[in-house]
Amino acid sequence: MIIQLSGDLTYAGYLLVFTVATLACFVSIDRVQHLEEPGTRRGLTALLLTSGGWALSYLGYFLVPDPRLKTAFYVAGLVVGLATVGAWLYFCSAFTGRTLHRSTGLRRAAVAIFLVVVALKVTNSYHGLYFATRTATAPFPHLAVTHGPAHWIVIGLSYALTFVGYFMLFERLRQVSYETWPFGLLVAVTGAPFVLNFVGHATPLLVDVSHEPLGVAVFAVGVSFVFHERFQAIGLADGDDKPILIVNERDQLREYNGAAASLFPSLSQPDVIGRPLWSVVPSVAEALDSESGVLSVHDGGEVRYYQLTESPFAAGRSPVGRLVLFTDITERERDRRELQRQNERLEEFASVVSHDLRNPLQVLRGAFEGARETGDPSHFERGERALDRMETLIDDVLSLARQGQPIDETEPISLASLAASCWEVIEAGDADLVVETDLDLVADPDRFRQLLENLFRNAVEHGGDDVTVRVGRLPDGNGFYVADSGPGIPVDDREAVFESGYSTTDGGTGFGLAIVSEIVDAHGWEITVSGRAVDDAHDGHTESGARSRAATGATFEITGISSPAGVDASEAA
Repeated sequence: MIIQLSGDLTYAGYLLVFTVATLACFVSIDRVQHLEEPGTRRGLTALLLTSGGWALSYLGYFLVPDPRLKTAFYVAGLVVGLATVGAWLYFCSAFTGRTLHRSTGLRRAAVAIFLVVVALKVTNSYHGLYFATRTATAPFPHLAVTHGPAHWIVIGLSYALTFVGYFMLFERLRQVSYETWPFGLLVAVTGAPFVLNFVGHATPLLVDVSHEPLGVAVFAVGVSFVFHERFQAIGLADGDDKPILIVNERDQLREYNGAAASLFPSLSQPDVIGRPLWSVVPSVAEALDSESGVLSVHDGGEVRYYQLTESPFAAGRSPVGRLVLFTDITERERDRRELQRQNERLEEFASVVSHDLRNPLQVLRGAFEGARETGDPSHFERGERALDRMETLIDDVLSLARQGQPIDETEPISLASLAASCWEVIEAGDADLVVETDLDLVADPDRFRQLLENLFRNAVEHGGDDVTVRVGRLPDGNGFYVADSGPGIPVDDREAVFESGYSTTDGGTGFGLAIVSEIVDAHGWEITVSGRAVDDAHDGHTESGARSRAATGATFEITGISSPAGVDASEAA
């Protein structure tokens, strides 16, 4: 009585789990139709369709009483079950970004092998190489199957191909560095029925049939209903592990992967999920609103550029937000900016030739004509001054062109030591240099020297012989400042001062700060100018805590520099 009750419960359990597996696979088909990648969508649909059909054939095998119908359902399961191997490989190839599923040769070979094996299975009644049937009573009365040699050859090939799919999936999970453990667990569950198969073959506790549809059913429910967003994010991410953010329709952060967390440390803060994107990574929110969609990020002491692309993100057929994908375009953006700088330098050179050099040429021509007509030697002095002016302009234009070239070699530099050395070679008069704090940085020494000399010369020329120039590290350690006690720079002129030819003095060429800007750009740094000295710009105190005497004047801040260790200077501070 107890044995019969146990058998009845086992029989009911088989009917229940295979019914659930059939429904889970077929219901999940509609849920996967919204997947963005067509190959993944087709592969997963085929896997669910064949697995559901496989489970359904086993329901017929267990339910019908006629042995011939049982055998027919069993053979149908063998055919559909073999098709799941092809669907599984197609899905794995497409989901991991491979091209095996698109190979015409492989697909033709797979179809040929499939047809040969199917023919072997459906003709088993003639040759008996695949299986034989008998009546069994444990764990409940059923038509038992004894496997023939052809079965073991086919099952070995099937398992080998299945493990190829597992290899592709787990390799992808390792590459993505996403929080992939839920999906990895689901993939592992698809292989768990192998244990049930072994128990059913070796003991009378279970029926000797293939239990794989049960694992696929759990996988289907998991990727379609439970871990749906994470499944899509892993599939849409490229194999080179691009940063990914997922935001909902209210622009609140929902998910991010490991690459994004490495790029944006703010994502490591607690409770970032659910917060507005602009409050977590404001630079990303601004880039998404911009026309270009290009984001610049200081990463490891250098500036990298990312193209942001957005893809609709849905659960079933209901949109739930957007997936933001970051594509590294640093080299392309650097080339574009370099080309833009070269074009600007060509325009500047043309402007100098057509305008700035024309004036001293006219003065020189007038001086020669005056000397020819009058013989007065003072005209030669005027002509000599015009020639000096032309020489200065040409030197500055050539210097400007050289500074825009890419940086090839850098070395560690002490800001304090180089600043003192640069101060000695400029005509400073009674002006004073005060180095308030030192900073170690990595730069091209020759160009960095020119940068400091031009900033110092600019301060002396506009601030007078008694100006005080102060140099030091910014409080956050991400750069340094050069501040003076001169008259300062009007707010409306602070962007124009870096343009070639801009000058507020009659004798200036207007190239000094343009050269500074080119040197800064060539290093990948950034420069800003304010009309206050560093004490006002930073809460009234220098980093050393001393009140600066340069209460007014211009303050130039250079940020985004690298430390000798090759990390962001702000981290080294």
